Amino acid sequence: MEKLASGSSHAKVILLGEHAVVYGQPAIALPLPDLAMTATIEAREAGQVVIAQGYQGPLATMAEVYEGVRQLILRLLRHFDALDAPFTLRIQSNIPQERGMGSSAASAIAIIRAFFAFFDTPLPDEELQRWANVEEAITHGSPSGIDAATTAHDVPVWFVKGSAPEPMSMALHGTLIIADTGVHGQTGLAVSVVREQLANEPIETQAHIDALGAIARDTREDLAHDDIIALGNHMNAAHQHLAALGVSHPQLEALVQAAREAGALGAKLTGGGVGGAMLALAKDDTDAHRIMLALEAAGAQEVWSQQYPQI
Repeated sequence: MEKLASGSSHAKVILLGEHAVVYGQPAIALPLPDLAMTATIEAREAGQVVIAQGYQGPLATMAEVYEGVRQLILRLLRHFDALDAPFTLRIQSNIPQERGMGSSAASAIAIIRAFFAFFDTPLPDEELQRWANVEEAITHGSPSGIDAATTAHDVPVWFVKGSAPEPMSMALHGTLIIADTGVHGQTGLAVSVVREQLANEPIETQAHIDALGAIARDTREDLAHDDIIALGNHMNAAHQHLAALGVSHPQLEALVQAAREAGALGAKLTGGGVGGAMLALAKDDTDAHRIMLALEAAGAQEVWSQQYPQI
């Protein structure tokens, strides 16, 4: 057992494939390495203490939004036959919560890596993903697995539920802009909305799901060949299908419209929807600056930009 160990992860953003990925369609997710998560475990004389944003206290009294984390830690301790091991776990993050940017999966990935390092145990990627799904299943109910896959990797991920995440090459010379609506996303609720619609309007809803899958497949080629015009068009089309599935929100619509009016090649919601964050694509730095100002004027709480080297 180490006296001090840490694990890290980062935010993610789903470029295309939200909700459709739950029903077997492909999705593409991109890492956001500048939005980082770190978990540090330090041995102590007695007690099990967790220090995180919004909670500081004993592991035993964690609850509500932290229940998935508490359950994950307990299962990790049981796995290492160390249920009573004394430690302090510090979780530091600049990933916004409940914005569809993978904060819960990122925390799980960082915590798992920290515990395996603390107990000096190798951690194959398949095992990392399996452990991450423990927390995600408790927090989100029926997760696709894409958040856990992307927050653990530094490259874009092609993901189909039930298959191993596939790293992607990408040549994208535009600028991706992420804006926070200020409205907490509700992934579990959004998944339920689509499930209910599929049950009651199966033909129309399945058509939207299939179309989202086709867009993701086409977009894989856009990314490989740096076709930002086609990518923008595909982002716009995907947003229309997601809105038809009932997972948009008035503030998302306002930001998407503001971005397009400011010159974005494409704009769409990202993640679960019903709040959360949106994406816009700019062709260059000048357009990116104008779009970011327009998003702030339209009520975005925070705005980030991300450029990707050829990966």
